[in-house]
Amino acid sequence: MSASVPGPRRAPARGKRAFAATWWGQAWVTALEDSTLDAGRLSRGRTYARKGMVGPTTVAPGRIKAAVQGSRPRPYRSSVHLPVLTDTQWGTLLDAIAARAGHLAALLDDEMPAGLVDDARRAGVPLLPQPTELDPDCSCPDWGYPCKHAAALCYAIAATVDADPFVLFALRGRGREEVLAELRARRTPKQGTPTPPAPTGVPATAAYTRWAEHAPQLPGPRAPATHAAALPVAPPSGTGLSTTDLERLMSDTAARAARLLAGHTADLHLTQHQDAVRIAASGPGPDWFHRLIQNTGIKPTEFARLTRAWRNGGPTGLTVAEQPLTPDPAVMTAARTALTAALAEMTPAPARLRAWRNRLTLTDHGIQLRLGPDACWYPCIREDDGEWWSAAPADADPVAAVTAVWRKTGA
Repeated sequence: MSASVPGPRRAPARGKRAFAATWWGQAWVTALEDSTLDAGRLSRGRTYARKGMVGPTTVAPGRIKAAVQGSRPRPYRSSVHLPVLTDTQWGTLLDAIAARAGHLAALLDDEMPAGLVDDARRAGVPLLPQPTELDPDCSCPDWGYPCKHAAALCYAIAATVDADPFVLFALRGRGREEVLAELRARRTPKQGTPTPPAPTGVPATAAYTRWAEHAPQLPGPRAPATHAAALPVAPPSGTGLSTTDLERLMSDTAARAARLLAGHTADLHLTQHQDAVRIAASGPGPDWFHRLIQNTGIKPTEFARLTRAWRNGGPTGLTVAEQPLTPDPAVMTAARTALTAALAEMTPAPARLRAWRNRLTLTDHGIQLRLGPDACWYPCIREDDGEWWSAAPADADPVAAVTAVWRKTGA
């Protein structure tokens, strides 16, 4: 078994690394250079390889050979020998490749996986050449070991090893097709081999029910620590902040941290003006309320409207107050049907019900329901300024949401 490989093209750059771009190709070059201390002959060998003086290369088990042009008209016959693997070593190497699908996939992509080389080395199988394994030979009269012609052959073959890692397998005794056939045989189940039955497992519902019946009692969360201690220093002058301001912010931060520990993360993604609305909804007093309005630049009436929306619905209530949503049409149709039936009993006059996006509006009664992203209905009433203001906490039932504000409007 042997294969003829065209003579490698000239190296594109100077330097030792010019002959190999991959790590396994560089390992081949390193093995060559570590096999001798004769830097001068290695340098001449690199020059010969760069000038394209190495002819077509033949790769056979345990040997590569080629004609290398020297200073004389007739080229020299150069070769480099490498020990082949024993059958036992081949069995170990092929088992290591077959054990991991990634090894085979990389080889088929002309890549030498580093993990494969490591697995083989740990099993005592040298796939990459060791410096003591390379045995050069040449018909030239040079006594160097290696001579410059054999060195040129080793440098030139590095590009071939780069492009096709199966060259290393061929040098160790088996070519690409033979290796792939052995791997296919290892990964194909033998005829007559019984297939182990798949585990039956336990349905997820039953498993959860079983766990819930015997679930250990977990301790409840501890009450958040209070932070009523006075600040150790006064706020810097010129900031406009008082000690009371900073203590209030400190208490607010502690309360938010406690909510986060409890799993309430809705406050994490608030914008600056939304966070100002959140603080205002906690009732900090008129001074803070006015300063929050000034710092956000929102009109006082609009800021008050958003503050009420937060008080009744938190972050989701604020979202519902600020922007319309596009809901599931089926949900809107079902809610409209339920409201029409309920209104027929609540008022003798026909109630006009207008739908737009996520909003159902009783135009004659100043009531509007807004469907939130949490599938709850947020009731609003039209105030004297013509804007819709949050009027009560949300409810999953649209009829209950309307009932909560029905009397407030005098309907």
